[in-house]
Amino acid sequence: MAYEPRYTNLVASFEECTARYADRPLFGTRKVSGWEWTTYKQFRQQVDRARGGLAALGVGPGDKVAVISNNRLEWAVCAYGTYTRGAIYVPMYEAQLDKEWAYILQDSGAKVCLVAGELIAQRVTSLKGDCPQLEHVVDFTGPTYAELMRKGGESPVEPTRPADADLASLIYTSGTTGNPKGVELSHHNLAANVSALLETAPVKEGDRSLAFLPWAHVFGGSVELNTLIAIGGTIAICDDVDNLLQYLPEVKPTMLFAVPRIWNRIYDGVQKQVAGRPKVIQNIFHAGLSAKAKAKKGQALSLGERVSLPLAEKLIFSKIGERFGGDLRFAFSGAAALSPEVAEVIDTLGIQGSEGDGMTESSGCTTANSPGASRLGSVGKPVPGVDVKLDYDAPGAGDGEGEILIYGTGVMRGYHNLPQVTDETLTKDGGLRSGDLGRIDADGFLYITGRVKELYKLETGKYVAPAPLEEKLQLSPYIAQCVIWGSNKPYNVALVVPDMPSLKAWAEGNGVPTDAQALLADRRTQDLFRREIDSCSRDFKGFEAVREFLLEPEELTTANDMLTPTLKLKRRNVMEKYKEHLEALYS
Repeated sequence: MAYEPRYTNLVASFEECTARYADRPLFGTRKVSGWEWTTYKQFRQQVDRARGGLAALGVGPGDKVAVISNNRLEWAVCAYGTYTRGAIYVPMYEAQLDKEWAYILQDSGAKVCLVAGELIAQRVTSLKGDCPQLEHVVDFTGPTYAELMRKGGESPVEPTRPADADLASLIYTSGTTGNPKGVELSHHNLAANVSALLETAPVKEGDRSLAFLPWAHVFGGSVELNTLIAIGGTIAICDDVDNLLQYLPEVKPTMLFAVPRIWNRIYDGVQKQVAGRPKVIQNIFHAGLSAKAKAKKGQALSLGERVSLPLAEKLIFSKIGERFGGDLRFAFSGAAALSPEVAEVIDTLGIQGSEGDGMTESSGCTTANSPGASRLGSVGKPVPGVDVKLDYDAPGAGDGEGEILIYGTGVMRGYHNLPQVTDETLTKDGGLRSGDLGRIDADGFLYITGRVKELYKLETGKYVAPAPLEEKLQLSPYIAQCVIWGSNKPYNVALVVPDMPSLKAWAEGNGVPTDAQALLADRRTQDLFRREIDSCSRDFKGFEAVREFLLEPEELTTANDMLTPTLKLKRRNVMEKYKEHLEALYS
């Protein structure tokens, strides 16, 4: 029987939910005096004004409205103002370079660009000469937005109900290997994807989230945002991820959406917090983790485990839970594979985890673990309306592995203005080549094992998928980032960026100079990292081992163009900068 999603159109779901949950709080904005809440009814009224204001600027069905902003109420207001005008929303990141903004504005043909702040407004205005279609720059924080909303209130425009197949959004990929590609996502793509998640994840009416993933990304701006609206939920807006720990106990979320990098930080924070406690507390923590993992599997506990588990619950696990606000029951991790070690700690802390996978080209959610059908280390099974197959002929695929092919409701229409690339990415039978290698176990759970384009071959002929190995090494409290390399070489080497605060704390306790240059050059520091690398790579295959490494104090960031705005590694850029130094490790 064909899957029939609950929603097939974002405008239809918006109208239904804002009417049904009119008096409930939808968005929370942090002010100096505390949290200020906007109800569903108030949100719809603001959307009505935004739609009228956009119409006054000449925006009609099929036009593009770009946005460069952090997460804020105005972002969501104008998203739905655009959808209900029959126009197409084009989100961008504040962290992107001017040349990337210019490329996206040119390629999309955006007529209006919404921005947050005078500085961004000035930068975008300076690009208008290269973007002939761009007619208006509107600053959420300035008089241009106030004027847009005033005009919309004075000259209301009835909402447009776009067809399900009409484009809702152009979301540009991160551009790890070149210019960003505009992914064409329809109303049906996005609404059906959310409907599938509602049937898979343990979300319930009235859930509350703290939204800190950038809404320019499909996972935050579509999966999280549209899912919460569909269940009458509440979204507290985290304006900056650095404020996350402050806001968690204030908001007391019942659910969180995050990517593995965030969960890795939380895992690292828990490990550091426990490491600073007395030895007896450390022992109780680790014994408690082990005991709870056994209990969840239905295994019998020893007398010592029966004693340590309630102690760990009371003295440690409950305290960590309070840092999340105390009400968190569900955590959704997506966009990349989560390491089993991190997933197990989250699960042991009493937070029901649901790891899934998706990509912009598949509308953000392809597979998910669900209650009663979950397996640590996997990204779950296909959500309703989606099918996953493997291309076993993909280069570098091992036994039982293949490139993951995605079919179903979430698959994009194609890449904007790139017909050849679209043909290379979409199979003749409608499948989407994900670029990920994976395997499917006997019970239908999908495991991601690497990226096809990141695979390289050692001179021994063995293929190496570096990303999963790097994630393992980054579980060390002393390793903030690492990049593994060994293309056509006899063995692997690594660029390692230390976690400098942790490393300096270790140095102070071991009589090692804390000056960065002297610290990284010291033999005792080198020995520490050798031990950490060996410890974190115990499960590596022999040919995957890292033989030599280079310590580099400069963090890989968006500012130095080593990471995309979604914090994916620009591996080519890293290699251009460090290849000579890594080559030297073989001499």
